[in-house]
Amino acid sequence: MTIAALEALSFGLGRTAAAAERAGHRFVLLTGDRSVYRHELAELPPDALTVVDTDTTDEGAVRAALAALPDLAGLVNTTDTWSVPAADIAASLGLPGPDPKAVRVLRDKARVRELLHRAGLSPGGALPVAPRPGSAAEVLREVGLPAVLKDSAGTSSRDVWIVHDEDALRAALAEAAGQRLAGRLFAERFLAGPLYSAETLTWAGTTRLLGVLSRQTSRRPAVREEAAAFPVALPPGRSERLAEWVGRVLAAAGHDGGFAHVEFILTADGPELVEINRRIGGALVGEALCRSLGTDVYDALVDTVLGRRPALLDADLAHSGRACGMVLVYADRPGTLTGWQGLDGLGAFPGAVGWYPTRAPGDTVAHVGDQRGCTGIVLAEAETAELALHRAWSAAVTVRPVLRDDTARPGS
Repeated sequence: MTIAALEALSFGLGRTAAAAERAGHRFVLLTGDRSVYRHELAELPPDALTVVDTDTTDEGAVRAALAALPDLAGLVNTTDTWSVPAADIAASLGLPGPDPKAVRVLRDKARVRELLHRAGLSPGGALPVAPRPGSAAEVLREVGLPAVLKDSAGTSSRDVWIVHDEDALRAALAEAAGQRLAGRLFAERFLAGPLYSAETLTWAGTTRLLGVLSRQTSRRPAVREEAAAFPVALPPGRSERLAEWVGRVLAAAGHDGGFAHVEFILTADGPELVEINRRIGGALVGEALCRSLGTDVYDALVDTVLGRRPALLDADLAHSGRACGMVLVYADRPGTLTGWQGLDGLGAFPGAVGWYPTRAPGDTVAHVGDQRGCTGIVLAEAETAELALHRAWSAAVTVRPVLRDDTARPGS
């Protein structure tokens, strides 16, 4: 039998393939750009999985590639971009999977905000906004300042603007007018407080909180993520209250099965939702879950893909004593990546420091204001998330991407 993936997160392929093998299935990746996975593919033995190169933006091509696979038992999707087509295809082939209607709702951040507002789980709703400076008056009247403007179907922190005054609001609206949005622009109230994400697993409407990830963001108006750590130590009773809250949020949004990565702000009045991603967290969140919980959570991913109740829901998840911190290493300007300085010194730092590149020499880095500017991730371990993050940060600041300026003229 075969389990196929319609694209995937940059990291986690090896663990997914191993989990599929433990379940007695071969694992196949359908991708339109295998360079996205070059780090993991280079680390894996050649027979760990099969890569099928196809245009994954063409549903017909995807269906043809899947039809050529023997005994297809399940279709994995761990990305936001391909979540809707994956759900549609799985349903049409009679494979286990989420309700495509529910997936469409979760891909629309504005709809989710409105659902939670009507359910009494969000004090504010979502205001659809035309991307032009003239919309500022409506935002000021209906939402107020500070406010957040975002793409309803955006990913990787792209097309998000936090505005604190009217000039910044008009500038953000003007910038949004020049962007090619994946969905539609909307405005919502700004939430004051630190950012976290709840990593969860749901089956038949019952949700288990696996742990909480801390998240640090930049000062830039278009916020990008800089660092994260897992698992966050919460005061007595806080974890239970958070688990109850996130369960109600996911139920109100229509998520009744599979992993979810639920971003929230811990405000002075309690947790407030930022957004829901129906998948394992990106970057190295899956790796952090496996190390810190002492179990391979990708077995649960395969279980849900095959339509069976994950054993992880009932497992004893006492902290293994290995917390993880990760720091994203960004290019400081656009250009062509030629390599990194400082990688050979990472072994001197405590915490079993690892380097996970997301780019390769020769890649063009065109954007540095969001996750597209990330060139790699430093991961470190310690006994607590706080110490792990300190270790990762101390190592990451010694790594510097080296770029060639492509605008320079020969001989200049």
